[in-house]
Amino acid sequence: MVVTKVALKTLIIIPAYNEEESLGATIESLEAICPHVDFLIVNDGSKDGTVAVCRKNNYPFVDLSTNLGLAGAFQTGMKYAYRHDYDCAIQFDADGQHLPEYIDSLVETIKENDIAIGSRFINEKKPKTMRMLGSNMISFAIKLTTGKRLTDPTSGMRAFNKRMIRQLALGLNFGPEPDTVSYLIKRANAKVVEVPVKMAERAAGESYLNPWTSAMYMLRMTISILFIQLIRKRIGGC
Repeated sequence: MVVTKVALKTLIIIPAYNEEESLGATIESLEAICPHVDFLIVNDGSKDGTVAVCRKNNYPFVDLSTNLGLAGAFQTGMKYAYRHDYDCAIQFDADGQHLPEYIDSLVETIKENDIAIGSRFINEKKPKTMRMLGSNMISFAIKLTTGKRLTDPTSGMRAFNKRMIRQLALGLNFGPEPDTVSYLIKRANAKVVEVPVKMAERAAGESYLNPWTSAMYMLRMTISILFIQLIRKRIGGC
C-alpha cells in the first residue's frame, strides 16, 4: 500500500549492529510503505555482512569503523539530519520490530510537538515481566521529575522535530534514551506525546541488549532520571 506523501522533510535513522539477516527485509518494507521518506543506515561497527548488504542494494549508509553503541550511532544520524536540514527525524530499528505503517502518524504528530513516541501500551496493558517492571520504574521516575506520564518510555520508535534535531546533533551526551527525553521535557520545555503503535518480534540479528545489560539499563535510566538529569543545566538556544 502506498500512502500519501507527507509535508515534512523526514529522515528515518536506522542504527544497525550485526543486522545482516534482517536489514534487507526491513528496508524493503520501509520502501514499499513509505517511499516518500528518506532513510539512512548507520552501521555501528558491525562484524557481519551489514555493510555488504548496504553496498549490494545501494542503501544510503554511514559506516562507523568502531562500535560506538546505540547512542553514538543515533547521534551520527542526527548530525546527518541536522546538516541536511530535515524537519523530522525518526529513530527506527533495523531488526524489523518497528513497523513503517506508523511512520506517517509520528510525522503528523511532530508537526505540533517536539517529540513523538510510538507506544505499545496506550490501548493495551503491559505484560507482567521483569522488563516491564523496569519500564514502570522509568515511567514513575519521569512522572515524578517532570509531571509527564509516559506509558512506553523505553520505546525505540521516536520522532523528533527540527528543534530537537538541532539539540541532539550538537549537544553532548544525548543518546536516544528515556533520560534524554526526561531532560528535554524538564530543561528544554519539550512537548512530548505518545502515538499508539504495534511492534513485531525481532526477526534476526543481534540486539544491543541482553538480559543482564537490560536490567542494568533499566536501573541506570531510573537513577539518571531521578538524580543526574536534575542537576544538568537548562539548554540554551532552544
